[in-house]
Amino acid sequence: MKEKEFEDYFTELQADMISIALEYVNNDADKIYVYCSYEPEVYYFNVFYQIKGQIVHKHELNNIFKDTYDTSIERQKVVMKVGREDLEKILGACVEYKREMPTEMKLFYDVNLNKLQGEYKYNLIYSQTDDLLPNDIFNRWMEEIKN
Repeated sequence: MKEKEFEDYFTELQADMISIALEYVNNDADKIYVYCSYEPEVYYFNVFYQIKGQIVHKHELNNIFKDTYDTSIERQKVVMKVGREDLEKILGACVEYKREMPTEMKLFYDVNLNKLQGEYKYNLIYSQTDDLLPNDIFNRWMEEIKN
């Protein structure tokens, strides 16, 4: 199959991840940060936001913006489920198009500029360690952005 078809599909799935993350905050974010990871048989997806100058995790939105968002466990599960499903579809596309699957994707979406950027890694990051989990890497990235 053609190179362009893979790139289109890959971009479409990343855009879907951003879309579900934006929907979660009622389209009310300045920046969205999506972290995805796939290391053999482990899928990980999570998101945090910049809203009104504050960096905030999806479950902490109402700590800062009192009762503005539906941060119910059910709603968070939907976001996580859609993100993981998109990640599984990306793996499927990589297999179909004989491409290497990224082990890590850091997506950054500037809502105001409508600009999506991504950083990708292809080496194992946590599965070969005894003390590192994908959530640790996600939290580390969030702290880097805060600082």
